[in-house]
Amino acid sequence: MGRNSLGEFEQAVLLAILRLGPNGAYGVPIRHDLSERLGRLVSVGAVYTALERLDRKGFVSSWIGGATDERGGRAKRFYRIEAPGQRALDAARVATSKLWAGLPEGAPA
Repeated sequence: MGRNSLGEFEQAVLLAILRLGPNGAYGVPIRHDLSERLGRLVSVGAVYTALERLDRKGFVSSWIGGATDERGGRAKRFYRIEAPGQRALDAARVATSKLWAGLPEGAPA
């Protein structure tokens, strides 16, 4: 895979960030969203590894929010998708649509 391409899990992480929005996209909710939608347990380590890769590619950026009592005074790192990440998601959607084109509805996957 090239530097600007997305792996399946990276794509899932970006979509979770989009769903959660800028005020909700941090590690724990991203993990919960992925576990629910993928129907399997997703490890915290897998989420943070993917986020680090996406950050190195310039697909996401992050910032530290304020400390919260619920986290014992620790701050949360929030994530947002940057323009290159949105372009990569758009390209993945187009590629998937082209791959499925021409197959009858309900074709075995």
